[in-house]
Amino acid sequence: MNLAQSLLAACERHPELESFPGLTFGELLPRIRRIAGGLDAEPGSRVAVVLDNRLETALLYWAAQWAGVVFVPLSWRLSEEELDYCVTDCGAALVLRDGDALPDGPEHPGALSRGDGETSLMLYTSGTTGRPKGVPRSHRADRAGGWSQALQHGYQWGDRTLGVMPLYHTMGIHSLLAMHLVGGCFVPQARWDPDDALRLIEEQRITSLYLAPTLFHDLVARLDGSGRDVSSVRALGYAGAAMTSTMVRRCAEAFAPEVFVNHYGSTEIYTFTIGREQLRKPGCAGRPAVNTRLRLTEDGEICVHLSSEEAFSSYWQRPDADAKAIADGWYHTGDTGHLDDEGDLWIDGRVDDMIISGGENIHPLEVEDVLASHPGVHEVAVIGAADDRWGQRVVAVVVGDASAEALDAHCLASPLARFKRPREYRYVDALPRSASGKILRRVLRETDAASG
Repeated sequence: MNLAQSLLAACERHPELESFPGLTFGELLPRIRRIAGGLDAEPGSRVAVVLDNRLETALLYWAAQWAGVVFVPLSWRLSEEELDYCVTDCGAALVLRDGDALPDGPEHPGALSRGDGETSLMLYTSGTTGRPKGVPRSHRADRAGGWSQALQHGYQWGDRTLGVMPLYHTMGIHSLLAMHLVGGCFVPQARWDPDDALRLIEEQRITSLYLAPTLFHDLVARLDGSGRDVSSVRALGYAGAAMTSTMVRRCAEAFAPEVFVNHYGSTEIYTFTIGREQLRKPGCAGRPAVNTRLRLTEDGEICVHLSSEEAFSSYWQRPDADAKAIADGWYHTGDTGHLDDEGDLWIDGRVDDMIISGGENIHPLEVEDVLASHPGVHEVAVIGAADDRWGQRVVAVVVGDASAEALDAHCLASPLARFKRPREYRYVDALPRSASGKILRRVLRETDAASG
């Protein structure tokens, strides 16, 4: 079933339910048909969209599926040079930006006969190393990703989710997809604002939140004293970065969720693992997802088999990237991890993030987890800096007001091995992050190298 057929089925199945605030599924389809009719693009061509998470962006996504064209959402945070590269690279037949009116035309009959293996979406990776890479995703893979999320995040019929994770990112797109599959309502929030998010949660009776940890951090910080009612929220899911045990506890206290999962995955293969027991094992990535086979290489790199129904097949016109990431039917994630005694996966970090100090391997996440439990630390990132004696020394980049002396004492009092504790503390106002909320340690390392 392609996504045009899937949308048609959803609208026929529950025309009376809200698909978006104030817009039922029955009202949605005629609107989508008119937008699709105004796209004026050949089936299979690419339509690039540079918009934030407004309702119009979500409507354009569905219109593209209905018309049988490839939806290419691009980040409004990119520079003009980066946008020009992506638009040229994908060969966009049409580009829609802020200020453009929604297309409008005669009702499109729907590309109902397109194969579900054809491309429906092209996402561009963040490009933290080199040029952004286009990731073509098929109708079949994205629909499987939507079902996977609905099942493993514990969604129920008629759920309502906050649509604030960017629709140019895999988390945002699959939140949208999951809602149409369960007769749910996607409540758009154009750009992140924690106070506005709390208002939407209360007024729209949001039942599920799927956010990056940094957004959960903002929410719980603003919730105290806000007077907002968040009792409608029953399911929490996070992705994009690890969540510390302190933040897991604060989220549990704030929302008392029935479901609380860590969703570990990527743009290329939507879901790798699901950590279902966050209260007992905070930050744990858990077990392979329902569509996934996973293995660890000898050096601890996490690999996922491309037989997953959620998987891409290759990068867009990038055989160099294919050669680096794909081998013998396995996708090499670039992440390192280990299994605990119960067989659950824990993420240690990126292959390039590993700190080797005095011949010992030190994973930034284990040091960050200890530091983040100090009440005077709001956020923290740990990197390795060049050191003549040790090769690398552990450096903590901190947002907060805890002194270096207090943090060192905190580390010494924790189970963290003494040699792993930071030898230097640097204080900043904010940490560099990607659109999905991941800390960009690469940027911190580059800043350190430039200053050194």
